[in-house]
This record gives sequence, structure tokens and C-alpha cells, in this order.
Amino acid sequence: MNPELLELLATREMPFGRYKGRIIADLPGHYLGWFAREGFPKGQLGQLLALMYELDHNNLRGLLDPLRSAR
Repeated sequence: MNPELLELLATREMPFGRYKGRIIADLPGHYLGWFAREGFPKGQLGQLLALMYELDHNNLRGLLDPLRSAR
């Protein structure tokens, strides 16, 4: 797991869709699940969403708590 990607999860905003403007780490699990079923976008955004889906799916969102407190 790349630490830089974890930091981006806690700082990067969703650029489009229903949750536009929300930090990727704060996206709800059902929304991440939808991307997992329908396909993640290409590029770094898709990589971040896929990583966040894995963290959510495996109940590992707590790994991001130290990064949230640093914001």
C-alpha cells in the first residue's frame, strides 16, 4: 500500500457525481460498491476509488484516522 495514496484519500475531493466535493475517504460504502460493480474511472481517481473501496469493504477505514486528524 502506497502511503502517498492513503494521504490523497484523506485530501482529494470527488470531482463529479452525487458526492462531488466530498473527500474520497468520506464517500459512503454503497457509492464505492457501485463503482466496484460498474467500473472505476481510469487514471489516478479510479485507483483512489478502488483503494477506498477495498479499505471500506475490509473494514479498514480506521487506517485513515491519523491522516484525518492532520487535516
